[in-house]
Parts: sequence; structure tokens; C-alpha cells
Amino acid sequence: MAILHHYALCPHSRFIRLALGEFGIEPQLVEERVWERRREFLELNPAGTTPVLREGGGLAVPGAGPIAEYLDETRGLALAGRRLLPEGPGERIEVRRLLDWFNLKFDAEITGPLVLEKVMKRFMSREDGGGAPEMSAIRAARANVRYHLRYIAWLTAKRNWLAGDELSYADLAAAAHLSCVDYLGDVPWDEDEAARAWYARIKSRPSFRPLLGDRIAGMAPSAHYDDLDF
Repeated sequence: MAILHHYALCPHSRFIRLALGEFGIEPQLVEERVWERRREFLELNPAGTTPVLREGGGLAVPGAGPIAEYLDETRGLALAGRRLLPEGPGERIEVRRLLDWFNLKFDAEITGPLVLEKVMKRFMSREDGGGAPEMSAIRAARANVRYHLRYIAWLTAKRNWLAGDELSYADLAAAAHLSCVDYLGDVPWDEDEAARAWYARIKSRPSFRPLLGDRIAGMAPSAHYDDLDF
């Protein structure tokens, strides 16, 4: 059985959980509180970041990008026309470009600061950087959400999905990040109907259902988080 070391509001972990779901793989989930720097986990990934995928034979694949590439290399052909990383070089470049957009840019500007300030700091010791949230970081992240939503709307006006005609890793990465922000109630969905419609399509997929059941101790999600008709 595949084992995924993850954190519930880690967007990179959620991206891989969505990808595994699209491949029909239900992994055993092992939660990692990465700020604790558990020694056994650091032996799997010295960077101390989630996710890490483990399969039979002791193989450990660290990081969302390497895991996505590994899944495509080992299982992509079985999806045929539903392959999450397309076969054509131009199409693959576009998917990878958007993966960088969401897993690097969106994360740095929005998901990373919000999850750190609103969630992780609650559980971290002061020595590890815990404490009261920095409100200026939260305000900046909330403001940044708006132009990312407009970019998603622009992409979906030109294409069926974010990177082209078919669902791809790009859609799963974008949805993973937005799902974290949505849990925290910081997505202004009423401001962009096109982005909201795209997210509703992703949210309704079977692979998304496990994410909708996620809960952080002492922190309930936004009222519409698990509502498919939000």
C-alpha cells in the first residue's frame, strides 16, 4: 500500500492526494507536524517538508513535483486520454509552467503565509516561531487572492481546463491551494463567478471528497467549505 506523509492544510500534500485519487490510489495517510522535525521523517526527507510518498521496497519520493513526475512515469500511460501530464511537449510545458505558478508563486503570496499565520503558529512553540499571527501578512495574502482568481478566470475563458482541453496537474495544484485558503474562509468567491465555476467542477470530483472531510483541531472550516453548491 502507498503511504503518504502529509499535513492536512499543506497544499502540496493536498495536490498529491488529489493526483492519487485521480489515479485511483487510496494511500495510508501519516500526518506530519513538520515544525516538530521528527527524526524518522527527516530520514525520509532531510528538507523536512511534506509530502513524501512511500511505496513497496522502501522507495521514498519526497516533494510534490517529484511525486507528480513519478506518478506520471509509473502510471500515466494507464490513464490514456485522461493523463494528468499530457504527452505533447508543448502541452507538458504549459502544465509545468502552471504548476510553478501555483506551487511556487501562489504558495509564496497566499497559501504559505495564511497557513503559517492562522494555523501553524497556533501549534508551534515560541522558540520555533509560534505565537500571535502577523496581521500584515494575512492582509497581504488576502489581497493577493483576487488577482490569482482573475488569472484563473482568464485561463478558463480560453480553455476547458486551466492548461488545455483536459484536466491536468495544473488544475489539481490550483484547487489544492485554493482549498486550503477556502478552509480558512479567505477566498472572495462572490467577486469572480468564472473562477468559482471552475472550482465547483473540481470540488465535485470524487478525488476531492477526502479533502472535504479534513478538519484542524480547534479550527472549524468556513461554512461553505464542504458544500458542493457553495
